[in-house]
Order: sequence, then C-alpha cells, then structure tokens
Amino acid sequence: MRLALVGAAAFAAQLAVAAEPAAPKASDVLKPPGAREISSPITDRFALRGSYFSSSVDTQVRLDDPNGVLVGADLSAEDELGMRDKLDQGRIELMIRLRDRNRVRFDYFKLTRNGDAVLTRTVNFGDETFFAGDRVLSLFDWRTLNFTYLYSVFHNSRFELGAGLGLHILNGEARASVPARLIREERSGATLFPTLAVDATWRISRRFALTARVNHLSADVDEFSGSVGDYHADVQYRWRRNFSVGAGYTSLKTNVVSADGDFAGRFVFDVSGPELFFRASF
Repeated sequence: MRLALVGAAAFAAQLAVAAEPAAPKASDVLKPPGAREISSPITDRFALRGSYFSSSVDTQVRLDDPNGVLVGADLSAEDELGMRDKLDQGRIELMIRLRDRNRVRFDYFKLTRNGDAVLTRTVNFGDETFFAGDRVLSLFDWRTLNFTYLYSVFHNSRFELGAGLGLHILNGEARASVPARLIREERSGATLFPTLAVDATWRISRRFALTARVNHLSADVDEFSGSVGDYHADVQYRWRRNFSVGAGYTSLKTNVVSADGDFAGRFVFDVSGPELFFRASF
C-alpha cells in the first residue's frame, strides 16, 4: 500500500511538470517575425480605381424606318454631324476578391455628345428625310455598365491568370432634328450582351505590376447581331501599401445591328486612348 501511494505521488508530480509551459528558447526569442505579404493586385481583396481617359472616338449610326419600309443611311457622328472626336473622360472601376481565386469586377462608362452641322447629302434617318443643306442638331448618349466574374486558373504571389464571363448593359440614345423644318427623330434602347473574359496580372517587383484584360464576344440572335469588346493594359506603381498610380491604354468597341422596330438600325462605336489612374486598395 505504501509503495502504491509513493508511485501515485511520483506520477502526479510528473504530470504537473509536463503541464507547465516550456521556457522559450533563445533562438525563438531572437528570431525575426515572418515576412509581411507583399501588397499587389494579386493580394488585394478590394480595389477602387478612378481614371482620366483621353480618348479618340469614331461613331457610325443608322436608324431604319420602324415599319421596315426604308433603310436609313450610315452617318458619321464626327464627320457629318459635327460631334467631337477627342474627349477627356472619367471612368470608375471596382474589384472585389471573394476568395483567393474568385473576383468580381464592376465598371461604368458614359459618353454624351452634341452636334451642330449642315448636311452635305440627303439621308434617311428613321422615318424622316434630312436634305442636303439642312442644319441638323443632334445628340448621342451612350452608357455601359459592366459586370465581370473571374476565376484564377493560375495563382501565385507573382502571377495570376483568370478566365470568366462578363455581362454588359448597353444603353444608347440618338436624336437629330432640323429646327427650320420642325422635324425631329429620336430613338433609344437598351440591351444585355454577354462576353468571355480573360485577365492577367504580373507583379514585376515589390512596387511595379503589369495587368491586362480582354472581354469580347460576337453573337447573332433573332433580330439582333453584333460584337462587344473591352481591351485594357496598364502598368502601376505601388506608391503606398494601399495606394497605387499608373498609366494604361483602353479600347472599347461595339458593333450592333438590330431589326427590332423600336430601335432598328446599326450602331458602331469605337473609343480608344491612354489612361492615367489612381487606385485605392486593401
């Protein structure tokens, strides 16, 4: 009995010693903290970018008779209607990373122009006829709201390659009038257009990164056919952990043909140019 009590006491003492935390080693105390993750477009969970967009614009528009009787003439908004072909625009883009490999991008673009010109030829525009020598006042308003989902098929600390789908909400309005003859033609319409998306990012160094993306698709469905493209590339400098500045180039292309009576006609829109931007992220 006495031996059993002594053995139990010795066993309890050993458990008490084992429960006490081990004293830190000198090597652990002097060991530097782990390296901090390098901030880059690959590691950002959220980013908001505002851009100054200096663009060249080329627009072709045609409005057909809604009754299908007359086919309108293709008009150059810049050369024949007197609209500006050089514009300074602003753009906004938002990126949210859901997980390491999943991202959603939102961006918005708006372009509104007015024209005042004397026609040099007679043209059909919708169900109105404008004659050579008429002074035409015109307006063109174009808006796009884009949503893109991307999944990173390749992802590490220096390079990311993503693929996914985009959805573009296109909204346009075209208007032309001849005040001297009290005639006016106006059309507006909106449509959804899906695209395939590819996105790539390369962290060149701790502060520099290169990004590029493509959204594009051609489609022919019922009374509608056309193509939409969004092409962008930039280089950015990580000025602070949560702030970057950069420069890039963007090209937005739309070519839409519609047989729908409400907005029958053709619309070709090409806006391209350099960008300067400021990016906040974390």
